[in-house]
Amino acid sequence: MLTSKQRAELRSQAATLDTILIVGKNGVSDTLIEQANMALNARELIKGRVLENSLLSPQEAMAEICAATGAEEVQTVGSKFVIYRRNEKLHQNSQKAKKVNPVRAGAQARRAAKHAEREKRNEYFRQAAIQKAIEKRKNKG
Repeated sequence: MLTSKQRAELRSQAATLDTILIVGKNGVSDTLIEQANMALNARELIKGRVLENSLLSPQEAMAEICAATGAEEVQTVGSKFVIYRRNEKLHQNSQKAKKVNPVRAGAQARRAAKHAEREKRNEYFRQAAIQKAIEKRKNKG
């Protein structure tokens, strides 16, 4: 189930998509569902259109395709509709592509070590200043 924010994001992504599914006078046939499955596996988000000579409304056609493919309804505007089905393979590949750059990781580790050393040194001087102030008060009084 998509949240309203997810649905809004998908709608914005779908604005630039080309229509790749077309429901004609034959309605939602097995070949159309097969095409929808292949497209959803490849893209996750697809846009479809219902022709005027079709006996189905865009909402009805979208509901039938979603029920047959396991996709989720995103939007219906006029004769066009948008459906979405998450593809785990696409998301796994994108996560593998986000490998860590070893040079950058090393630089970040050195920077973090320098920061920790600087903080340790500053803490030492803070404590020394506090001790000096305490001793000064004792000697005054």
